[in-house]
Amino acid sequence: MSAALKELYTSKIVPQLVEKFNYSSVMEAPKLEKIVINIGVGDAVANSKALDIAVEELTLLSGQKPVITKAKKSISNFKLREGQAIGAKVTLRGDRMYYFLEKLVSVSLPRVRDFRGVSADAFDGRGNYTLGVKEQIIFPEINIDKVTKVRGMDIIIVTTAQTDEEAKSLLEAFGFPFKK
Repeated sequence: MSAALKELYTSKIVPQLVEKFNYSSVMEAPKLEKIVINIGVGDAVANSKALDIAVEELTLLSGQKPVITKAKKSISNFKLREGQAIGAKVTLRGDRMYYFLEKLVSVSLPRVRDFRGVSADAFDGRGNYTLGVKEQIIFPEINIDKVTKVRGMDIIIVTTAQTDEEAKSLLEAFGFPFKK
């Protein structure tokens, strides 16, 4: 499945980008570097099982074991201590990254209620795109009957593009549904 996206990138997307931005070499064309999926589990402070469930769901989505993220500093208002586990993240590269991107664009995003496209303003100025998902149940691997709490997640797509315009062209070529 992911081989199809990789093939599409080399055969169609690279020549398209080279023509559009007048690159002198095909190596200048931006490419996907990695996709980072992050789930913040705020209630892990009171309920340690919540973090285990989030880790399990993230493993199902990505096909690899997530890293547990810890609090950088203590915040007394949130009853949070430094070093306490408060989330999970996973970094996808290579085939898993392409597989996840294809699944995200063709299966998961169309399952979002009232979906009209993703915002084109979520670029960071250096060619990286961040997408917030409100519910983890849009992914087909998650069994809705077993979900105890609906959680959101951040999906960060890191590209080698120098500008947001180049990154947007790259993601559009991969079939990303931007709002018109």
